[in-house]
Amino acid sequence: MKTMFKIIKNFLKSIWAFIDKKIIIPTTRLVLVGTKKFDKSGKKIENWLSKTNTLLFISLIFAVTLFIVIDQKIITFSESSAEVLKNQEVKVIYNEEAYVVEGIPSNVDITLIGRRGELMFAKQSSNHDVSIDLTGLKPGTHKVNVTYKQAMQSIDYKVNPSIATVVIYPKISETKTLTLDLLNQDSLSSKLVIDDIIVNTDKVVVKGAEYKLKEVATVKALIDIRNLVKQEEGVTTLKDIPLKAYNNQGEIIDVEIVPDKISADIKITSPSKELPIKVIPVGTIGFGKAISSIDINETKVTVYGSEDVLSTLNYIPLEIDVNELKENRQYKMEIPKLVGVKSMSVNNATINVSVGNSVDKEIGNVQIEYRNLNEIYTVQGLSKKDVSVVVGLKGVKSVLDQIESSDVIAYLDLKGYGEGEHEVDVKVEGTDVKVQYIPKTKKVRIKIIKIN
Repeated sequence: MKTMFKIIKNFLKSIWAFIDKKIIIPTTRLVLVGTKKFDKSGKKIENWLSKTNTLLFISLIFAVTLFIVIDQKIITFSESSAEVLKNQEVKVIYNEEAYVVEGIPSNVDITLIGRRGELMFAKQSSNHDVSIDLTGLKPGTHKVNVTYKQAMQSIDYKVNPSIATVVIYPKISETKTLTLDLLNQDSLSSKLVIDDIIVNTDKVVVKGAEYKLKEVATVKALIDIRNLVKQEEGVTTLKDIPLKAYNNQGEIIDVEIVPDKISADIKITSPSKELPIKVIPVGTIGFGKAISSIDINETKVTVYGSEDVLSTLNYIPLEIDVNELKENRQYKMEIPKLVGVKSMSVNNATINVSVGNSVDKEIGNVQIEYRNLNEIYTVQGLSKKDVSVVVGLKGVKSVLDQIESSDVIAYLDLKGYGEGEHEVDVKVEGTDVKVQYIPKTKKVRIKIIKIN
């Protein structure tokens, strides 16, 4: 007991020494410094402060003030309050292999109620587990409690929402064929094409509630071209390609897909083809005039695209307007990019057209060809004049002198024609675009016969 009193006595002495050193002495010095500014009255104040009772009263006032300040802090710290933890993730405990659960809130708010000091420690705690336990529940609709694992037992809490209505479905599975969907193809270099894609699997298993699986129309692997590390010819492996299930309206269906990601080997090529530029005059040249020469600064173009597209291309058509043209002219033209062509080595061309005086020439006995006829038919001319025609030519003499009968073609376009007799327009064309070709016979009569 004496030891306890001794400890308390020493503790009080230490407090008094602290107050005397940190409060009384500095305050006294401050007052004394202030009194020096006064004349005779300063000695009276000094004598007053020298009295023991005065110093005791000053110490008592400071001690009481300090006690009130500290006491107010303690009261504030011990008052009850509330704090809200927003958007806390909810964990669900159930057999994920056997069931699908719907109606689980993605997050909840937790209101903590208690003393402010305890709330401060509770908020700093990393243990804020919110869960729903569905263990033992069968398929159907259930109302279940949302529980919170308290960080401190002395704190009350409220969860919002505190009850969830969930629906439990049996989980079933189906096998689906995977389709590939290329995203952001425009980001691929214009000289490159995706030639082939080989995935590590073309079948996936879709799992979920039965009504959800009935909505799944397709499962797609979303191959984003922007994820290619480098764009160059060769084979590139792309990993972690996400899979998504869609309905007939193209909306995403929330089901489990196994695997949920795949990898693919993407073959990139750069097919190209060199094509000649064919200048095609359009319109009727001025009266008595004809084109004597056409010169172009670019005669060939290398085009890039898929092999399927390139195989159908034979030349690049470049039309120039010569309507009412009567003198030499220069054209600066943009070379058109054909459908399916991604890039061209040349995009512009300069064309110089020279004109001269026009003369006429005729080429006779040009045999008529038949185009676009259904293969189940054959054609006969109803008379000798219905199987060949005379073709008139207009152009400058130097050009016409080089035209032979083999350079002129007369034909009938029989697209849509069926069995029977028909009168059909004669069309003509030639190999030299500087010449105007005119059929002297405008129409012929033919008979279309079905092949047995």
